[in-house]
Amino acid sequence: METVIFLLSFHGFPYCLQTYSETRGHNFTLNATFDEIDASTYDGLVIPGGRAPEYLAMNGSVLDVVRKFSTSGKPIASICHGQLILAAADCVKGAKCTAFPAIKPVLVAAGAHWVDPTDMGACVVDGNLITGVTYIGHPEFIQLFVKALGGVISGSNKRILFLCGDFMEDYEVMVPFQSLQVLGCHVDAVCPKKQQGDTCPTALHDFEGDQTYSEKPGHDFTLTAAFEGIDTSSYDGLVIPGGRAPEYLALDESVISLVKSFMEAGKPIASICHGQQILSAAGVLKGKKCTAYPAVKLNVVLGGATWLEPEPINRCFTDGNLVTGAAWPGHPEFVSQFMALLGIRVSF
Repeated sequence: METVIFLLSFHGFPYCLQTYSETRGHNFTLNATFDEIDASTYDGLVIPGGRAPEYLAMNGSVLDVVRKFSTSGKPIASICHGQLILAAADCVKGAKCTAFPAIKPVLVAAGAHWVDPTDMGACVVDGNLITGVTYIGHPEFIQLFVKALGGVISGSNKRILFLCGDFMEDYEVMVPFQSLQVLGCHVDAVCPKKQQGDTCPTALHDFEGDQTYSEKPGHDFTLTAAFEGIDTSSYDGLVIPGGRAPEYLALDESVISLVKSFMEAGKPIASICHGQQILSAAGVLKGKKCTAYPAVKLNVVLGGATWLEPEPINRCFTDGNLVTGAAWPGHPEFVSQFMALLGIRVSF
């Protein structure tokens, strides 16, 4: 198994503004202290963007860690404003790289060969260095990093459908969607009464000490296909994100019919958080064992399923062709269990 070190605000790209917008994002939990880090024990380094690189680039300890990865030739993947840290660590001299366009002057001054991004999803590889422009390019960015680590993906080329709606949870659609693209799948996102190219606003749900989750605005998520006339037989699997969308999508008979068609065909279905409200309404949980966000337990039990307690909240379960999860912190299990049903593997 490869080991990677990761050195949140929330950025969007409204068409009417000259730069990105910013709102508060998810709380991200650290799993180690910086002083514990021994760069020699890791196989790769990822540097996220945002505003953090502006001050991390001024930290001598951070720069020392980055230089150790650079001189060892280990893969480094840096995105958006993360390249400020690479420039400060003197790790881009003579290297071809890209970044969020505003970072160009710094990279040029640091001796990099600037590559103009063709779009906000562009990525560039030069030796052990992978650079990307924004989160829009995550599928290619992560795919390139997996390759640099020696990873080989097999069993890909699956066709996956995402059942979307306004105010679905941002992470619960974005992360699995891009993860499956990384794995080489063709992924479509549809929403009733919306067309290809339309967007769904999303919501950020967090656990901040209140009796229930908090909610903040998320990204606008772009749909890739029209819901009307969708041919479910052409897809190998279905993903149902959570958030607030499932409670009203469960009232749509065309949604219920779509879910039933996947279950009757025995195709893999992965549903997370409140997504199980749709499964319950579709009557496909009878005799199944599954979990969900704890507040959805009533829907699951009344739907005829055996309730599995999500303790801790990142627990996910597979029963036959069904993968269920409680919330976005369970994405590693959620995606890996869905991969297993689809027959997709990543080997190193």
